[in-house]
Amino acid sequence: MRHWFRQHAYAVRGATRHLRHAPGNFLFNVLVVAIALALPITGLTVLENFRPIAAQLSIEPEISVFLKTTLSTTEAAALAPSLRKILVDNKLKAKLNFIPKDKALAALQSTSSIAEVLASLGSNPLPDAYVIGLANEDSDKLESLSAQLKGLDAVDVVQVDAAWIKRLSALLHVFEVSLLFLAATLSLVVLVVVFNATRLQVMSHQAEISVSRLLGATDSFIHKPYYYTGAFLGGLAGLLALGLVALALQPLNQAIAEFAKLYASEFHLSPLHWTTSLLLIALAKILGWLGASLSVRRQLSKI
Repeated sequence: MRHWFRQHAYAVRGATRHLRHAPGNFLFNVLVVAIALALPITGLTVLENFRPIAAQLSIEPEISVFLKTTLSTTEAAALAPSLRKILVDNKLKAKLNFIPKDKALAALQSTSSIAEVLASLGSNPLPDAYVIGLANEDSDKLESLSAQLKGLDAVDVVQVDAAWIKRLSALLHVFEVSLLFLAATLSLVVLVVVFNATRLQVMSHQAEISVSRLLGATDSFIHKPYYYTGAFLGGLAGLLALGLVALALQPLNQAIAEFAKLYASEFHLSPLHWTTSLLLIALAKILGWLGASLSVRRQLSKI
């Protein structure tokens, strides 16, 4: 065990010695890798901020059925058996709630700033309505049910209230898939950058490697300093990428705050949780180690 620790301590010293010999090249490679990593990290930050909002929204579909204003409230209430029959024929266990026009007007006057405008109209402009609450598993039957409801003579407008929420969920899924594709593509970029940087290092140390082999050094012993160099490069690049994204959130949040005020909201983008950040740094280290491993094995096989 002591021998194992001694070998790795020597490898770490060898890696730092490599960095001291060409610090400019190392820092430039760190910057290139950090920029590549910053793109998927930015996408992940945006996704993680929007995910709780989408989760809080109810995705149970509701259908609002607005009746013609020429109907009296008694006639509108008498439509309930016809609506229940449609629901039974479609094998739906839905909640049917009748909202009279007077109740809707009273609710609007108590919560809206346009109460004076409504009072000046003289008559109630709102129609009687039914709200049909469906279970989430019945969402694929929305279109056929809406078409049947629109076919009733007493119905004026049928509105599916949860359609936009399902569109948002589908949009987030598309964003997740696109983010995975972007992360995979840029991971290849990171591997190529580290691979090339390690190849140049091995070529510049070719004489030193040949002497080490003559002295009995194994390939595993020679590989280790380059592994640590790749891991250092990936780790520092991941840390720098997180810092760049955190700095970019400041001006972005200022623009978002001005936009959110228009909707009486205080939404802003928050940095990733520290556990997620540590995981991303670890993944960047693994990419750096993998790129260095592939490169050093290939180059040493030629020497």
